[in-house]
Amino acid sequence: MKNYIYPIITICFLMLWSSCRKDFEFSPSTGNLEFSRDTVYLDTVFTNIGSSTFNLKVYNRSDEDIVIPSVRLGFGDASLYRLNVDGLAGKTFEDIELLANDSLFIFVETTVDISDFTNTDSEFLYTDQIEFDSGSNLQAVELVTLIKDAIFIFPERDGTTRVIETLTLNIDDEQVQTELQGRELLPEELTLTNSRPYVIYGFAAVPPGETLTIEAGARLHFHENSGIIVQSGASINVNGTFSTDQDALENEVIFEGDRLESSFANRPGQWGTIWLLDGSLNNTFNYATIKNALVGILCDGNANAPEDKLTITNSQIYNSGSFGILGRNTSIAGENIVLNTAGQSALAATFGGKYNFTHATIANYWQNGPRPLPALLVNNFFVNEEETVLVTDLTEANFNNCIIYGNDNPEFLLDEVEDDAVDFNFKFTNCLIRFEDRNDNFTGPNFDFDNSNLYENVIFNQDPNFKDPNNNMLIIGDDSAANGQANTLFANQVPTDILNINRTTSPDIGAYQHITFPEEE
Repeated sequence: MKNYIYPIITICFLMLWSSCRKDFEFSPSTGNLEFSRDTVYLDTVFTNIGSSTFNLKVYNRSDEDIVIPSVRLGFGDASLYRLNVDGLAGKTFEDIELLANDSLFIFVETTVDISDFTNTDSEFLYTDQIEFDSGSNLQAVELVTLIKDAIFIFPERDGTTRVIETLTLNIDDEQVQTELQGRELLPEELTLTNSRPYVIYGFAAVPPGETLTIEAGARLHFHENSGIIVQSGASINVNGTFSTDQDALENEVIFEGDRLESSFANRPGQWGTIWLLDGSLNNTFNYATIKNALVGILCDGNANAPEDKLTITNSQIYNSGSFGILGRNTSIAGENIVLNTAGQSALAATFGGKYNFTHATIANYWQNGPRPLPALLVNNFFVNEEETVLVTDLTEANFNNCIIYGNDNPEFLLDEVEDDAVDFNFKFTNCLIRFEDRNDNFTGPNFDFDNSNLYENVIFNQDPNFKDPNNNMLIIGDDSAANGQANTLFANQVPTDILNINRTTSPDIGAYQHITFPEEE
């Protein structure tokens, strides 16, 4: 047997050895390179914030091994772009070899300080090009980046220890040192305008007794692990408006991450939250869009405040890593709000409290894996660190003319810890709800859908006919089961929808009056 094995091994070795060429002959490039794109758009970045890394693929489609005499940035060493060519970083490269019918990757990124350029507006295009070879063989690929100027809000860093400043918060009238990086807003930072975008690093805290006012059209961008904290005795007022010039939310206030590249446009959990601490008061949001946070709004305490702790109107919250709105023993009033796409619940009204939502679209079309909770969660308890279950009153939870839907089933859950000493009050009126209890898992008086004191004119499991829920387009169409089914009394209390369309005649359930979708070509 051995007499056969050794010749076979020898033959295989000779074949492998002969296939390993050591005599490549490279011919100069003749200007016939091909590229995966003729322009590399590095999307939009803020001044002094590095872009994502983009790639360009260079092809040698010929049957000859070639050498590219030079690959360089047009501005050379002065360019603000950075290249990596086949693993080598730099701005100018010589004699780049490329085998026949092979390709190489070039990676591109940039960081630009807008202050280095005079006579520029708050944004400008920064361009350069990657040049291959020269003379008659010159080929070029354009590089384009939109640079935006911004106002930066960030904590201080100790010059010696390099430790970043952390927040001391007013909690229950006590000063509590936290590990959250951030600082309190200065007096001149308590009014945010639409003159330039704001980029926030760490948590920006509204001082006790102060109000953060955010004017129509303002844009707030948050770095990872950043957000806004409204302390006890403080308030936040978000004053977006609707533009009557166009059928769009032109003057809304937008809260989102600080990565503006298209690949980040709908990525959940890029930043922290807007946190309304126990004791904050009179917080209002009108025409706001909050997207790509971990929790859109976290609202704590003040369940029995004379005025609702949070009033949110004509607003959208979507692409939340965990919750769109998370209320904990608090008081929230919402009208014309749209919630969608959350890793857990779009709206969680937990640990009791007081909640009133009218003409809301509460949906969850999460696509990034399974989620443990429905679009709407209502409960009356909290489990503390000692695993003690704390139960409190659900004073009221009223959902009027609301759509509660999603890509799972069921899409609402009433989770009550029964206690004769506490209330658990709720009612759904003229709502369209996805709830199919195929295995009789939900029993008891809270799920008695024939009880008109709890469920009045509720439509179950009929198509809301959303335009494109997977892309947060939750306007409804002609075939929606919600059309004309809203309670007129509540519709008259909110006489226009989120797009400022009158709904007093034949009102539809949800935040939108229906439209006729354009026919697809």
